[in-house]
Amino acid sequence: MLITPNSLNNKDRYKFMIGAIVPRPIAWVSTISADGKLNLAPFSYFTAVCPDPMTLLFCPGWSAMRNRNKDTQINIEQTGEFVINITNEATKEAMNLTATEFDADVDEFEWAGVTPAPSKTIQVPRVAEAPLSFECKLQQMVVVKEGVGGGTAVFGEVQAIHVRDDIYENGYILPEKLQPIGRLAGSTYAHINDLFEMHRVPPPENPQKK
Repeated sequence: MLITPNSLNNKDRYKFMIGAIVPRPIAWVSTISADGKLNLAPFSYFTAVCPDPMTLLFCPGWSAMRNRNKDTQINIEQTGEFVINITNEATKEAMNLTATEFDADVDEFEWAGVTPAPSKTIQVPRVAEAPLSFECKLQQMVVVKEGVGGGTAVFGEVQAIHVRDDIYENGYILPEKLQPIGRLAGSTYAHINDLFEMHRVPPPENPQKK
């Protein structure tokens, strides 16, 4: 079967992408508006970019409900700061509550029952209950498209990291302690607890030339 993107409508393209690109980590992004209103929302278009400088990337989509950019993106445009909190088994229910799209004057921290904790290098608070939080300053935004089906890539340079003591040992994050979850399609999520190792195979001494 061969599918071209133009043969699908926006809804079907979205469904295809979120079903094919799995599991996706979840960036639980806290922001604050220029007039001091807190916002907290999850985004599963999220990954690392590079370690030097330590840079993360997440992609908020267009708000079809309001026909504009999402509050998260607007707040970052105003302040240049945000926190990417990592969600896990213990915080998944609270994270899901913040996926509800509210008006900008609703405090999702309060709605989800989580605690805004002070950051060290930026004004935006982190989620105290999160096992990991990355304080970020905006590095750049790349607007792919504004409008239905569009989105923006938000690059953040990490300024400080809050990590729960028990999940970090000898320079490594312990997945069995972190207990991460992943986003699949629709309302489906995955437990990331069935782990296996595959070591990289060294090249042969005399590889066949092309």
